[in-house]
Amino acid sequence: MITLAHKAGINSDFLNQEMPRTDVIPFESARRYMATLHHDLSGHAFVFVKGAPKQVLGMCSLQRIDGEEVPIDVAQWQQTMNEIASHGQRLLAVAFKTVLSTQKKIGMTDVETGLTLLGIVGMIDPPRPEAIKAVLKCQNAGILVKMITGDHATTAIAIAAQINIGNGSVLSGEELDRMTDSEFKAAIRNVDVFARASPENKLRLVTALQADGQIVAMTGDGVNDAPALKRADVGVAMGKKGTEVAKEVSEMVLADDNFASIADAVEEGRSVYDNLKKSIIFILPTNGGEAFIIVAAIVMGETLPITPVQILWVNMITAVTLALTLAFEPPERNIMSRMPRKPNEPLLSVFLIWRILFVSLIIVAGTFGLFLWEQALGVSIEKARTVAVNTLVMFEIFYVFNSRYLYHSVLNLQGLFGNRLIWIAILLLITFQMAFTYWQSMQVLFGTVAIDGQTWKMIVAVASSVFILVEIEKFFIRLLLPKAVVGKGTANLKV
Repeated sequence: MITLAHKAGINSDFLNQEMPRTDVIPFESARRYMATLHHDLSGHAFVFVKGAPKQVLGMCSLQRIDGEEVPIDVAQWQQTMNEIASHGQRLLAVAFKTVLSTQKKIGMTDVETGLTLLGIVGMIDPPRPEAIKAVLKCQNAGILVKMITGDHATTAIAIAAQINIGNGSVLSGEELDRMTDSEFKAAIRNVDVFARASPENKLRLVTALQADGQIVAMTGDGVNDAPALKRADVGVAMGKKGTEVAKEVSEMVLADDNFASIADAVEEGRSVYDNLKKSIIFILPTNGGEAFIIVAAIVMGETLPITPVQILWVNMITAVTLALTLAFEPPERNIMSRMPRKPNEPLLSVFLIWRILFVSLIIVAGTFGLFLWEQALGVSIEKARTVAVNTLVMFEIFYVFNSRYLYHSVLNLQGLFGNRLIWIAILLLITFQMAFTYWQSMQVLFGTVAIDGQTWKMIVAVASSVFILVEIEKFFIRLLLPKAVVGKGTANLKV
């Protein structure tokens, strides 16, 4: 309103001095208006009211035209409001009345009737371009975005159309109040835009969505949003314009008040969860392989292919180092086109358990097989164990590339070279393994011996089998699993 006054050439500071405020009825969402009492220098007293047009119109009996006060034409103003709101502008009605100069306080009974409408103000509040993209990003990720606003219904529909929310349907707070619980639950499944919503409406919407099995994230900035923010699974308050009450009851606070930050947070959260699974799916098969190698040797009555101190070397130097590189994996390009996971979904799904067993068996077969092969050739037990340890490490080096993508192939430039930390770790591990194999002090400590180039070729050839077999397995997994799981197409789970 102050901006509008300046655009009209009105000095607001001068007006404040000419007609100082004497009393005020602060805005409350239940009333949807605020009123102020002013006295001018001549002793006249006025009450000014601004608020939701529908509320203020009901308090007016007159309107001002060319300086004259005439009976209000509500139908005309409704048409004017719809025309302004259709352009996506937020509406505010302004009215006034004169009171006795001796009046120093105002109450709600002083403004409920007898007001003269001065006009309807339309405020442009266009959605940010990044918000439009963020809404589409969320929808592709299976997140259903609903808009709950205190604006006029026509304004809400216009804004929703600009950011591609809903199908053109809107429900007002008054309509929601008249609905039974069953009608309410059915309505929120088909309508995504709610206008003139009260704090009670917002809380009821959140509760109904949760009762329908949805996970609800609620954004808000005002005191009237606090109940719904607290009730939601994830309350998101605005950090800049949000009230302290809204921030206090929320789980998250947006530092930039930007809806796009929510979409980015979802993407980052999915990436972190993915990387956690990738690290697990890498560590468990390698550890499982080590354990099964020992078990297989005991069952078959063979000499242990790897000694305890050699297992310690593999775990301390190789497995953990490679697993850490997966924690820094960038988000997969399809991460925001997957169906959201169920909240009660176990971290170790059936698919992950299968992958762990599948890779463990490959590692056991290759490592234990080469150990037996070397023994059959009549080499010393030290050399056979050196071959086994190096085979196990090379299996891990090849398998770490498979682990970069859970379902998709890594046979591309991004898949092979998209994480430079992996290559740095591999170069370090190869250096360590050379010392482990050829440095005399390490040979004494770990019971290893030098091996020739032909043996290394055999180790690399056997270890590379895990890379080939897992990529083949991924191909069949992509054929069997739904597209929304592996991240192709648009998910449709409503959250």
